[in-house]
Amino acid sequence: MKPSRPFNETSKQLLADPETARMYLEECLADGNQELFKLALKHVAEARLGGMSALSRATELNREALYRSLSEEGNPSFETLNKVLGAIGFRLSVAQAQTPFAGNP
Repeated sequence: MKPSRPFNETSKQLLADPETARMYLEECLADGNQELFKLALKHVAEARLGGMSALSRATELNREALYRSLSEEGNPSFETLNKVLGAIGFRLSVAQAQTPFAGNP
């Protein structure tokens, strides 16, 4: 029996596809968990660019600063998120929510 490929290798291959990566990021963002979205950004950057060093070059941001920003404790700025998304071939956009947030008319 042929051994299976490790999940990381398979997920990298899947996330190299722009549409799959877009859906993955969108679902992680919709979950509302900021740590999950930052982890998803790292996964997509690795799949599409080859890792944080390549992301650093593409965004012209310090690699260590990117690691900190996209860590569980990190709080990336809007500018950093914009640069990271742009480097992996995406951009931020605004869409109407399916259900309004509690307290909104």
